[in-house]
Amino acid sequence: MSRSTTSGPSQRMLRVGEQVRHALSETLQRGEIIDPLVENSVISVSEVRMSPDLKIATAFVSPLGASDDNAVVEALNKHAKFIRGRVSGALRQMKYMPEFRFRLDTSFDNFARINDLLKSPEVARDLSHDDDKDKDDKKDSE
Repeated sequence: MSRSTTSGPSQRMLRVGEQVRHALSETLQRGEIIDPLVENSVISVSEVRMSPDLKIATAFVSPLGASDDNAVVEALNKHAKFIRGRVSGALRQMKYMPEFRFRLDTSFDNFARINDLLKSPEVARDLSHDDDKDKDDKKDSE
C-alpha cells in the first residue's frame, strides 16, 4: 500500500472519529454524568478528531444553554475517564479505547464572522465592481 502525500486524516481516522462521535453523543444524551454543569446544558458534539494511532479522541463540543461554555468543557474533561468507560460498550470493536479530550467548538463563531464580513458594505462594493466588469467583458466578446 502506498501512503498519500496529503497531511489530512486518513479514511480510517475519519470513520472511527464518526463512530466515536455517535457513541459519545448517545452517552451525553442519556444524562449519566452527575455534574450540574453538564446536566443543565445540552451538549452538541460536532466533530471528533482521532490521533493517527486512534488512541486519543479530541471531541469538539458546543454547550447549549450554559452560562459558561468553558466551565462545561472543563467539567467534561474532568469526567473524561468516566465517559470513556461509558462509551466503551458502544466501541467494543476497537483494539484500544481512546482517551477523550474535550475542546470548545468555535467553528460556528468563525462562520458567523465570515458571514458578517461578506455582508459588509466594503465587500458588497467590491463585489458589485467585479460584477460590472464581468458584464462589460461579456458585452465585448459578443
